[in-house]
Parts: sequence; C-alpha cells; structure tokens
Amino acid sequence: MTAETPDISDIRADSVGDFRFPEQHKYDAGMGLSEKTVDYISGVKNDDPWVRDFRKHGLKTFLEKPMPTHWATKDLENIHFDQFRYYLSDGQKPKRSWDDVPDDIKRTFDRLGIPEQERKFLAGVEAQYDSEAAYSNVKKVVEEQGVIFLNSSEALQKHPEIFRKWFGKVIPTGDNKFSALNSAVFSGGSFIYIPPGVKVKHPLQAYFRINSEQFGQFERTLIIADEGAEVMYMEGCTAPKFETATLHSAVVELVAMKGAKIQYVTVQNWSSNVFNLVTKRGLAHEEAEIKWIDCNIGSRLTMKYPGVIMKGRKARGEVISIALANTGQHQDTGAKMVHAADETTSNIISKSISIGKGRATYRGLVHIPKHLKGCKNNTECDALLINSSSRTDTYPAINVRGNKHATQHEASVSQVSAEQIFYMQQRGLSEAEAMSLSVNGFINDLVREFPMEYSVELKRLIDLEMEGSVG
Repeated sequence: MTAETPDISDIRADSVGDFRFPEQHKYDAGMGLSEKTVDYISGVKNDDPWVRDFRKHGLKTFLEKPMPTHWATKDLENIHFDQFRYYLSDGQKPKRSWDDVPDDIKRTFDRLGIPEQERKFLAGVEAQYDSEAAYSNVKKVVEEQGVIFLNSSEALQKHPEIFRKWFGKVIPTGDNKFSALNSAVFSGGSFIYIPPGVKVKHPLQAYFRINSEQFGQFERTLIIADEGAEVMYMEGCTAPKFETATLHSAVVELVAMKGAKIQYVTVQNWSSNVFNLVTKRGLAHEEAEIKWIDCNIGSRLTMKYPGVIMKGRKARGEVISIALANTGQHQDTGAKMVHAADETTSNIISKSISIGKGRATYRGLVHIPKHLKGCKNNTECDALLINSSSRTDTYPAINVRGNKHATQHEASVSQVSAEQIFYMQQRGLSEAEAMSLSVNGFINDLVREFPMEYSVELKRLIDLEMEGSVG
C-alpha cells in the first residue's frame, strides 16, 4: 500500500466518515470568492447564458447582504469566505457503474456502504464527491415509469424545460445570505421528476461527501412530484475532520403538485469542523403532503429550518427532527410552516440532545393569516440534557390570526439523572451504554419514522457519541 493510497482497513470503526484520500482535481477555482470564481465555475460547467446570469445575480446579492446578526452571531463570525475553495472536480462525468468509478472515490463510497445499500433497498443512487457527482444510477424499472433522477448539472443540460420552471422559485436567491451564496457557486445536487400518478416504491438516495480541506460544498437539489405522484428521497452527509473549517451550504426545493407526496429524509454526520448552513423548503399544492425527516449529528454549527408553504387547500406539511450537540457543537435547527390556504395542516415534532458543553437550539415559525379558515398546527419541542454543562434553547414563533383555527404547543426539558444511570449500571451496563439507552429511549418514537436502514444507522451514531462523551 503506497503513501498515496492509504489502507482504509486501518481506520477506526468508530469514525466511519473521518478518512480522506489525496486530492486529484483537474479543475480548481482557487481560494476565495469573486466574479472570477463564478466565471470559472460557469465556464467549466458550460452554463447556458441564463444560468450564468443567475450566478452573477447570486454573487451580487450575497455580497450586498450582511451576515445574520440576530442569532448564532458568535459562531458565524468564525466563517472567513476568502479562505474556502468553491469548486473542485476531476472533470469526469458521473459513472453509471461502480466498476467505472475512480478507485479512490470508489473506495470512499464502498467504505460508507453505498453499493450495498443500493443493492438492498434503493431505487436509485446519486453519489457526490466534492463539487460533482461521481456516480449516478436509477434502476431500469423506475426509469421505465418516466422517473428522471439526475444530478443537477446534467438536468440543466438535458431537461431545462422542467428544471427552469421551478428552479429558484421556492427559495429565491435573495431569501438569505447563504441561499444567495449557493445561487452563485452551486454545483451538484439532485434533480428528480416523478410523472403524474407514479408512486416510486423504493427510496431514491443521494450521498454527499466532502474529501478536501478548506472546501465549500454547494449542492442544489430540486424534486418535483407531479399530480398524484409519491417519492421518498434520502440523503447522507459526511466529511473528514480537518484542522481548518469546511463550509456546506446547500439549497433544497421541493414541489408537490395536487395530491402528491414527498418524504425527504436526512441523516447527516458531519465532522466537527463543518459549518452546515442549509436552506430547505417545500411547496405543497392542493391535498399534497411534504414531510421532512431530519437528523443532525456532528458539525461545528448547523443552521437548518426545513419549511413547507401549504399553498393549496388541504395541503399538509410535517417536520420531524432530531439534533444531537456534543462539546464544541451548536445545533440550531427547527422548522417553518406557512399556511397559505384553507384547511391546511402542519405538524412539528423536534427532539434535541445536548452532551458535554454542547448547545442545541430549536427555532420555529408557524404562520396562519387571518383570512384563512380551518387550519391546524401542532408543535412539540422536547430537549434532553445529559449533564449540567450542556445547554438547550427553544424559540417557537407561532403567529395565528383569526379565530377559525386550531393550534397547540408543547415543550419540555429533562435531564438524565445520576440515579437512573446508576440503576442501569447495576444491571451490568457501562456508563456509555446507560447513556445511550436513555437517549435512544428519548427519541424512540421519532426513530420509528425513519426507514429501517437509517434508524439502525442513527442508533449506531448515537452509541458512538455516548461512548466518546463519558469517562
């Protein structure tokens, strides 16, 4: 085994994502962000003029918008945009067979179990490595149903008539500073279109992997479920731990047409040097349903608030989220529900765990205007503190006008007691096992919402976090 090709069998089993291979990039936009950076990315990707203009507008908006100052200010001050690389690629098109994927990249995804997951239970896989997709495949039976599943770069070239109609419409460039940044330098991500009435029986999955130091990953995902269609999409995220900061700033737009259903499942396990600043929002038309199932483990700072705009009558939006913050980490997560039609329903269930000196924050928004009638919202925010030095905060903003709606809000904070841990230890469990059992019991009802493969992975990640936090 040469120095250029490390033996991944030597990597500790308790740090599945914490490994990397030497960089081999044909295209590198260099350090820092400027109009030259955007031109470089646009040129490499051979963008159409309207895409280039979209990027330029994104850069202008990003530079004009100040950093958010109302929350997580101290953490955001540590982001230095001139110290990131905004585009890295080996210049190859996504492969349709694992055998054709370059060896280092293949070993990375083999190590993370992607081929095995695809064989067992997935209808299609998109695997992104730094700025571009390295592998992209959808099973023939799904493709024959008319389902389109491509990375966003390919979709822009092959299906501009569908892509352009909704691109940037659910999340405008100027929505926030980081959506503007993504608009300027976006690369990769998934594009999915499900034709009317098609119900995809097995999940589609994307996996986003950062391999390079001082790098920013900016995927752009757009999922459209046409009338009566149904799809589940799952994503996983990892990166090695570097001494320097890494930036991840994605934009995800979901469109569920009349009677359609979209489930979007995320299990992220970023290393503790990653700033994870993501904008996710769905648009639900009449009798449509959008459900976000979101699990946040790792990262230095996560700011993520999946939302649903319920545009059509009887539309439904739901966010189920779990966040775990360990020492040196701040999970600032939540949900946004905007009721824009009669008889719409939203449900928010959030559970957070704070360990060591970690901080977890729930930040939510529910908006029901006065002119609507028959809207319903349920919000539940529960927090678990593992010790006295951890911290949790809850900021629910529920704005309901008029008297023809039903809303309810529940929140709780609890702490794992020494007596409880002692009792379990007397039954033969280690302290870490006792902590893990307490945490898994706390989130057990939500974990049932995850697909089986992800719920097993989630439990394993929590076990590892507990193991490293005691003693």
